[in-house]
Amino acid sequence: MRLGNSEIRVKLDSISKHGENWKGVDYLIFNTFVWWTKSPSPKFLSAKHEEKDMYVAYEKGLRTWANWMEENVDTKHTSVFFNSLSPHHYWSPDWNDPKAINCATETTPIVNITRPFEGGAKWKLFDITEYVTQTLKLPVHYLRITALSQYRKDAHSSFYTVPWPAGGKKPLSNRKPESKSSADCAHWCLPGVPDTWNELLYAKIISS
Repeated sequence: MRLGNSEIRVKLDSISKHGENWKGVDYLIFNTFVWWTKSPSPKFLSAKHEEKDMYVAYEKGLRTWANWMEENVDTKHTSVFFNSLSPHHYWSPDWNDPKAINCATETTPIVNITRPFEGGAKWKLFDITEYVTQTLKLPVHYLRITALSQYRKDAHSSFYTVPWPAGGKKPLSNRKPESKSSADCAHWCLPGVPDTWNELLYAKIISS
């Protein structure tokens, strides 16, 4: 994946260059999702054409990863883990507060989830991820962290981060907490959610 000037380009056919760094390690821990939906006009590049459908491109990319895993990972020495999708909270109607602005000013968890979030995660991507990881011949420990993370609309970095303009050298000092662009739903830098993910991963490693 290549990022530049907010443009996302995803090469679907090969991961061999970066995959060289994965060979022979004790643990491989993967996840994917948010950058596939981050850009308004992503480019998904195959050898012969640009794939227009994000879902088709997503599965092709995962298949490339899966094929590499089958050919290069020795499970006698390497354990493979895959985190399910990390949801974001851009759509306040998902927690029955249509007047709120994203998760930018949220300070409490969601008490009751009555339905899966429609805005917080693209569930078709969730299904593709689960299907591809479970059809590999080699064992992949699939860690389902999506649902438990949905409750924590208060746990993103939000306006606690310092927003920087593209290519700029100084932070934007006039950014207000209630600004829509302050909501950093791509990251979970506050205590709680990432710690839980790590505890689940550690428990799985120990039990295996």
